[in-house]
Amino acid sequence: MYAISLGDDGAELRPLEPWRAEEFLTHVNRGREFIGRHIGLADAVTDLASSRAFLQAYAEKAAADTGRIHGIWTDGELVGGVLFRTMDVAQGTVEAGCWLEPTAVGRGLVTRAARVIIDWAVEERGIHRVEWLVSTANKASAAVARRLGMTKDGVLRESFLYRGRRSDIEVWSVLAPEWRAVGRTP
Repeated sequence: MYAISLGDDGAELRPLEPWRAEEFLTHVNRGREFIGRHIGLADAVTDLASSRAFLQAYAEKAAADTGRIHGIWTDGELVGGVLFRTMDVAQGTVEAGCWLEPTAVGRGLVTRAARVIIDWAVEERGIHRVEWLVSTANKASAAVARRLGMTKDGVLRESFLYRGRRSDIEVWSVLAPEWRAVGRTP
């Protein structure tokens, strides 16, 4: 449908749609253990049917204007993604998130991709507050929030039950005026 360049290294941001279910499953399988350390994507996408259902749920969110999902491709291969897990246009809030497979770590891909979708949300959709929720154990994701100019609002103690264990969740956010001042896509 479309691709947005993420820089000179050939990385691209594209919509992740249900027809990409097989490619998405292959990607999740390559990074399953790494991706699953902090988020439930690896547990939610286990076969072709669940991959298609996951992407279909986001297609329905996009149609209802309550969420979005985009993949990050390098050299024609899906290596990660960014999303708006929740999106409440009436309230002017979204929760952004991300994932990567291990081969794509350390290249700034998530930061660049998140800038694109956050800029779209703020400038095109009038979103006022973008949130980024991250396990306190996920230092890399918290570093992305910092690079995006977000402020750490606080910690929700033992608020996330994942694989039988409770985790503390850091809440990071950026407000539209702050984003316009420092975070925008160049």
